[in-house]
Amino acid sequence: CVNRNLGKSGLRVSCVGLGTWVTFGGQITDEVAEEMTTLAYESGINLFDTSEVYNCGSNIFVFLPMHVFNCRRSSLVITTKIFWGGKYVHIFLSSTSLYATVRAMTYVINRGMALYWGTSRWNSMEIMEAYSVARQFNQIPPICEQAEYHMFQREKVEVQLPQLYHKIGIGAMTWSPLACGLISGKYRSGIPPSARASLKGYEWIKEKIMSEEGHREQLKLQELETLAQRLQCTLPQLAIAWCLRNDKVNSVLLGASRPAQLVENIRAIQVSVHTGSKCN
Repeated sequence: CVNRNLGKSGLRVSCVGLGTWVTFGGQITDEVAEEMTTLAYESGINLFDTSEVYNCGSNIFVFLPMHVFNCRRSSLVITTKIFWGGKYVHIFLSSTSLYATVRAMTYVINRGMALYWGTSRWNSMEIMEAYSVARQFNQIPPICEQAEYHMFQREKVEVQLPQLYHKIGIGAMTWSPLACGLISGKYRSGIPPSARASLKGYEWIKEKIMSEEGHREQLKLQELETLAQRLQCTLPQLAIAWCLRNDKVNSVLLGASRPAQLVENIRAIQVSVHTGSKCN
């Protein structure tokens, strides 16, 4: 697994990371979670993404077997999130002032609880303001934004974040390369009972898939499937490889509920390397 710099911070992260949203601590057993973290680590993945509001919480170490846990801690990048005043503050406005947020993250880093901090689902103006506040008051600025990015959601990562990268060095860590499973093709014939969209609390995914826009996106999958067959890869591999072709994307977070699914997704790295501009 190839490593990339996270923005201009110098922090090296694997080009794909393992996300734990929905699956860990809920949709899959602890044994499967341990198997997948081992598989990810042995495949060269060093980035593991968590959150205090995910089912597994922030303690990814619960799912790391001893031989992984005993490796050099510096070889792992563990990210978590704090939900604060209506915004995710991603560690690795709302009712809370921006100054207070920046100062709190600086405190967290100075106390040794984290090495860097970033944002999740902030707009470019808020990120720029946070950077300006940090510089003005001698605090530590964010180094990355975690944003949704896939073939049907492109503007923020392709238009807004590159400008922030050139101005202040903000990196891009992206999530949902399969558009919450839509690009996998599993929703063509409805909502499978085991799918994420059928879970309690995720009705918004079902509504999105069943919407008029969702139906239009489903029709586009036919063309994408033809392209995937020509490239001799699966539809999910094509979608992930397409994200990786953007050199401003530092890491793509993968979600999986089965080890075989994770293996398939990781192999998208090979598609990205060998298809050249065909994935653009």
